[in-house]
Amino acid sequence: MIARELLDTAPIPGGGELRLFRRELKGADEYSIMLGRIELMNSRLSGSEEALATLTCAGLAVKNPRLLVGGYGMGFTLRAALSVLPPQAHVEVAELIPAIVQWARGPMASLSQDSLDDSRVALTIGDVCDVIAKADRDYDAILLDVDNGPDGLTHEANDRLYSMAGLATAKKALRNNGMLAIWSSEGDNRFTARLHKSGFAVEVKTVAARSGGKGAKHTIWLATKR
Repeated sequence: MIARELLDTAPIPGGGELRLFRRELKGADEYSIMLGRIELMNSRLSGSEEALATLTCAGLAVKNPRLLVGGYGMGFTLRAALSVLPPQAHVEVAELIPAIVQWARGPMASLSQDSLDDSRVALTIGDVCDVIAKADRDYDAILLDVDNGPDGLTHEANDRLYSMAGLATAKKALRNNGMLAIWSSEGDNRFTARLHKSGFAVEVKTVAARSGGKGAKHTIWLATKR
C-alpha cells in the first residue's frame, strides 16, 4: 500500500477536523480530504461533481446565467461549469472553510487550474445558507455540494439547506425556471418527495463517481422552480 502524506488540517465550524492527504499513484499526485476515517473527496473521483455542473448548465435556457455554487471542494464542479458557460456568465462560489480555498491555491493548484481567478467567478468565504437567505430571485441556478447530501455529515447546519424551510428559501433565491441542483453520495426518496412537496419539478440522475462512467454511483437532483 502506498503511504499517504498528511499535508494540512483544518477545523470545521461546530466541531471536527478535515485532513488533506497526498500520495503518488501511477506517476501522479492523488489528493484526498478526510473527516476521521471517512473520505469526503478524492481527486480521482471527479465525474459526479463535474456532472453536477454540466447537467445543470445544459438545463438552463438563459443566455448569460448567474450561478451560485455552494461548496468549492476540489474545484471540479466550478471547472466544469466554466468550461461550458459563456463569457458573460457569472458564478459565485461560497465556501465555508477557508483552508479549502488555501489548499486550492496551494498544494492542489494543479486541480484548480486558476479557476478561482476566472473573471466570471466571485468567491465568498462563508456559509452558503446565508448567501441563499439574502437572495431574492438572484440566481438562475444554485448548485449544492456542501456535504454528503441531504443527510448532513460534516456540518449539522447544512441540514437547514434541505428542510422544507430551506427549500423554500432556495426557491425564493431562484429566478423563474431557475434550477436547484444537489449532489449526494446516495439517493434519498424522502428528500425527492420533499422537493416535490416544495413545488419543484424534479429529475433524479444517477451518475458515476469517476469520469468515463466508472466507479460508485452518486445521485444528483435537478429541481426546477415552476
